[in-house]
Amino acid sequence: MSATFELDPRLAGDTVVVGDLPLCRVLLMRDRRFAWLVLVPRQAGRVEVADLSDDDRATLWHEVDLAGAALRQVASCDKLNIGALGNIVRQLHVHVVARVEGDAAWPGPVWGAGKSEAYGDADIEERVRSLASALDLA
Repeated sequence: MSATFELDPRLAGDTVVVGDLPLCRVLLMRDRRFAWLVLVPRQAGRVEVADLSDDDRATLWHEVDLAGAALRQVASCDKLNIGALGNIVRQLHVHVVARVEGDAAWPGPVWGAGKSEAYGDADIEERVRSLASALDLA
């Protein structure tokens, strides 16, 4: 297990950093069709939630709750989807997605649904700013 946390290259390429909570790096997926955060515990070598200590597991779920509240504050939301799959990217990460009935993937999962749509530069900067503020990271 490496001693230094490094973000998986695929996650780094698919997201933009919103900021850091006590345990997790908070990332925004670059797909503007969905308000979609990814939380990555900043601990090297973690693959499963069970790889975290009991205290860190509790912190992770608290931070998932914070991410969901931030998404509900800044985006329309009928339902929050939360998932930790790790089939493609093995580094432990949790998706928190604000879903709206009739969105591009409704009612199915967002993974692999259609073609990703990029944010414009000003739009992604504003979304990051509003999420960072909602998470008290600004």
